[in-house]
Amino acid sequence: MISKDEQKILAARTAIDTLIREGKIFSGMKIGLGTGSTAIPAVKRLSERIDDGTLTDIKAVVTSFQTENCCRDWGIPVFTLNDRSIGGQLDLAIDGADEIDEENNLIKGGGAALLLEKIVAYNSKLFVIVADSSKSVKNMGTAFPLPVEIIAFARLCVQKRIEKLGGKCVLREGVRKCGPVITDNGNQILDVTWETPVDPRKMEDEIAKIPGVVETGFFTKLRPTVFIAQKDCSVVVRQ
Repeated sequence: MISKDEQKILAARTAIDTLIREGKIFSGMKIGLGTGSTAIPAVKRLSERIDDGTLTDIKAVVTSFQTENCCRDWGIPVFTLNDRSIGGQLDLAIDGADEIDEENNLIKGGGAALLLEKIVAYNSKLFVIVADSSKSVKNMGTAFPLPVEIIAFARLCVQKRIEKLGGKCVLREGVRKCGPVITDNGNQILDVTWETPVDPRKMEDEIAKIPGVVETGFFTKLRPTVFIAQKDCSVVVRQ
């Protein structure tokens, strides 16, 4: 049996190596790189495959300052979606998730990077998720809080509208910082839970309609390929 942290590394390494072996990651690609404790091991593995000569001319678009720092430390060139060499379109994006249901709907944003993560994912030809076994769930909405990125000016307005949808909202507070978490985009995060499971596809649409909402952590409009590491050292791949 392996720990959760070991599962994250296993999922990340397996995903990168499998995608290279299957010809889905190759030299010259434009790759979106996610944020968080499972995505970063994938970034590390990608850098190792660049260092060993397997991959060359990889162009990365990152979803947070955290990922950008890692890429620069590990020698992966960083670009933006607006750079001419990227042209607003990526070949592949790889990221972690906070929850994955049986239909591969996702909750993301535990690291407060959901807006850039969604932009990158939805502008990629292939979207890949790496996760440990604890992230696989049957229902959504009651356990891991749904992050909702909001404009600070509209905090109370948004909160009241979400409460009408049955959600309980908590403004995310900073750790070792006084006051709320501020995203890389200068916004705030409401963490939302429900007493009973919700339909993530329907709720993503409903919350997105609320003025003052920048983005939600539900990812339901595309179906990723998911690599989920298990305690027994195996990796389940869900298409």
